[in-house]
Amino acid sequence: MTALTFGLVVLALAYSIGPVSGCHVNPAVTMGFVVSGRIKIGEALGYWVAQFAGGILGALTLYAVLSDSPAYSRKLQGLGTDGWGPHSIILLNESGAFIAEVILTFLFVFIVLAATSHASTAGFAGLAIGLGLTVVHLIGIPLTGTSVNPARSLGPALVVGGDALSQVWLFIAAPAVGGVVAAAVYRVVIGKGT
Repeated sequence: MTALTFGLVVLALAYSIGPVSGCHVNPAVTMGFVVSGRIKIGEALGYWVAQFAGGILGALTLYAVLSDSPAYSRKLQGLGTDGWGPHSIILLNESGAFIAEVILTFLFVFIVLAATSHASTAGFAGLAIGLGLTVVHLIGIPLTGTSVNPARSLGPALVVGGDALSQVWLFIAAPAVGGVVAAAVYRVVIGKGT
């Protein structure tokens, strides 16, 4: 259910705000666009500020909604924070979590770059991106909770604190690496023909 929710939300955002902003809601995707040469660093800086601010505001809003529920505990349920070790369903260690997040982010960012690279397939890009994110979450939730989006990880970690905050560096660094690798592969495999 969680994986499908993330995928459907991004699918809807791709079609609704994609024509306005390119649907840049993920810093790793924006990193991929910079490294692939599809946007300039100055434009990316504005996106990154908005993405992280949105992630923090979203986490605060979600906490405000949930905090009045007697069934909710910030310590027990968190806000969808990511983690490794005891915070991983399969108890994945730190290096395993880093590798998993790099690979999952690579896959997602590559899908975004490839799906948006040709005018002839642009109408289906949102579908490919939404389904791609769903698959990434189906694989990643048992491993780390699935980040692939540093803004989505930072906001909840700031609100929850504790281990989520001490581990959030991985969920910022690994997606950045995955985004860079995806852009490099995209440039070699697809980028020359666009």
